[in-house]
Amino acid sequence: MKDEEQKDENKEPELPKNDDSEVLEFEYNADGEEDLKKTVKKLREELKICKKEKEEYLTGWQKERADFANYKKEEEMRRASFSESVRERILTRFLSVMDSFQMAFANKDAWNKVDENWRKGVEYIHSQMNSVFEEYGVKEFGEDGDAFDPNLHHSVDSMKTDKKDLDHKIAQVIQKGYKLGERVLRPARVNVFEYEAGGGE
Repeated sequence: MKDEEQKDENKEPELPKNDDSEVLEFEYNADGEEDLKKTVKKLREELKICKKEKEEYLTGWQKERADFANYKKEEEMRRASFSESVRERILTRFLSVMDSFQMAFANKDAWNKVDENWRKGVEYIHSQMNSVFEEYGVKEFGEDGDAFDPNLHHSVDSMKTDKKDLDHKIAQVIQKGYKLGERVLRPARVNVFEYEAGGGE
């Protein structure tokens, strides 16, 4: 035990290791004296390198930050587009229900013969459907006499007319069209007047 203690005493104390990065290396002239001009020049060169590295790191960080901001925007747009697409698909599925209501209301005589309480109930359900469509910005379009627009209407058949002012106007709406905002969910199916001199309606 004493031998071990003696060895420990004889051991030279460990000096803290120097961190070379923190040691300021001075430049010396031929006489062994510190050359301040050379030292300042060396420090300026090192500072220049540090500034260049700083600019590179800063530029890289700014680029990464901009890329991340763009990624977030694109992700939000994708999410919004997906959400819009799902909403559009769901609303499109309900158009056939609206068509069924239109068909039921089309024959006025038959509709008026239906029991009044039952008729009022169906009309109430139809108004609820209309409210949901309005809430989501779905609008019905397609009326007899409207000008035919291939962006909004799908021509099923043409009907001859000798009235020039009816040329390319809608003669009959077979199925209503619907828009979601400014986007056409479904074009209106229509018959269109076609002017023919001496023709008939």
